[in-house]
Amino acid sequence: MFSNKHWTSPRGWRHKSVMSLLIVLIAMMMNPAAALAGQIGAGEIGDSQITLRFDDLVSSASTFLLAGPDRIALDIAGAQPGRSRSGAGMVRAVRQGQKDTDTARIVLDLAQPAVVSRARFAADGRSLTFQLRPVSADEFARASRGPRTEMAPPAGFRAKPPEKRYSVSVAIGKAKPAVALPRIEGPNNSRLPLVVLDAGHGGHDPGAISPHSGKREKDITLALARAIRDDLLTSGRVRVALTRGDDRYLVLEERFGIARRLKADLFISIHADAAENQTASGASIYTLSEVASDREAARLAARENKANVINGVDLGAHSGDVSSILLDLTQRETMNVASDFARLLQREAGEAVKFRTHAHRFASFVVLKAPDTPSILFETGFISNKDDAEFLASPAGQKKVARGVRDAVQIHFARQIAAR
Repeated sequence: MFSNKHWTSPRGWRHKSVMSLLIVLIAMMMNPAAALAGQIGAGEIGDSQITLRFDDLVSSASTFLLAGPDRIALDIAGAQPGRSRSGAGMVRAVRQGQKDTDTARIVLDLAQPAVVSRARFAADGRSLTFQLRPVSADEFARASRGPRTEMAPPAGFRAKPPEKRYSVSVAIGKAKPAVALPRIEGPNNSRLPLVVLDAGHGGHDPGAISPHSGKREKDITLALARAIRDDLLTSGRVRVALTRGDDRYLVLEERFGIARRLKADLFISIHADAAENQTASGASIYTLSEVASDREAARLAARENKANVINGVDLGAHSGDVSSILLDLTQRETMNVASDFARLLQREAGEAVKFRTHAHRFASFVVLKAPDTPSILFETGFISNKDDAEFLASPAGQKKVARGVRDAVQIHFARQIAAR
C-alpha cells in the first residue's frame, strides 16, 4: 500500500495548493455576493431579546410575521446564513437559509405568539438586537397581515452591493407546452369569484385503494369534485373550473398552474386519506407550511408529493424556489387566507362530515404552492376505513361533503366582499 507521504512529491503539493487557490478565486468571481457577504455568526437568545452578530458589514434587514404556525422571519441583505440552532424563551428554534444570492433568511419558530417590539443595529453595524413582546393569538394574526419592518445599519457601516455580476448562459430545450385550460362553468360574469376544484390523482395514478371495496381514490375524488361543482353552480354566486373532468393524469405543478393561469380566487385539492390502521377515520384539511404540524402530516405530504414520480423520473421537477422551506413573502397573505378558509370549512361541514380531532394541519404540499392563490388540500376521509369509504363512495355522502364546501365558500367570499 502506498502512503501519501511517498506517493506525492513536494512539487505535487505545491501544484495542488496553486490549483486549490485558483478554484477559490474562480468561485469568488462566479459569485461575488457570496464572497463578500457577511456571515451570520454566533448570537445570543434570551427570554425576550435576540442578538445576531455578523463577521462583516451587511446592507439592511427587514422582518415580518408568518402565521400557522407562528413564526418571525428576518431577511438580512448582504449576508450569508450561519447554522440553525435551538431557541430559548419565546423562541423554540432558529433556522437559517439562503433566500437569494445576496440575502440570508432567518426564521424564528415561536413557542408562543410574539412580535418584534424594537430592533436596532449596533453603532458599528456588526450586530442586530431586537426585543420580543408576547401577544395574543388574535393580535399576532392581525400583525401578520401588516407590512415588513425595515431596518438599516448606520450610514457609514453598510455593505455596498458588488459592482460586478457574472453569469453563465446555458442553452435549454423548448418549454413543454402548457396543459390546456379547462372550461369555466357558471355565470358569464368575470367579477364573480372563481373556484378551481382539483380531483386528486388520476390516469395511471390510482391513489389509495380501499381494502374493503377496491374503490380507487382517483374515482372518489373525481365524483366528489363533480358533486361540489354542481352544488356551487346551483348557488349562482361563483364560477367553477375542474383541473380534470375525466380520468387523466396531471403533475402537481400543472394542477395549481391551472388555478394560477385562470386567476382563481380559491383552489381546493380533493383527496381521500389512507392508513395501515383501518380504524383511523375522519376528514382533515391541510394548508401550506414549510414545517409540518406533525409527523403524520409530513408523511402524508411526502406521499402526495411523490405523485410526480413515474418510473424513477420526476415529471414535475420543480425549482429550489418552489421547494424551499423558506417561503417567499408573496405567499404570506395567501397562506393566511387559506388558513382562515380551512377553519371555516371545518365549521360549516362539521355537522354532516366527521372530522378528526385535530383537523387543520400543515405541511409542505407541492400542490398547494401557488404563491398567489389561496389553496387547501381537503382529505375528505379515510378510504382505508370501511365506514368512511362507504360514505365517500355514496351519492348521499358526496352531497353532504359538497354542501359543506358550498356553505364555506359562500361565507368566505361574503366576508371578503364585506372587508373591502
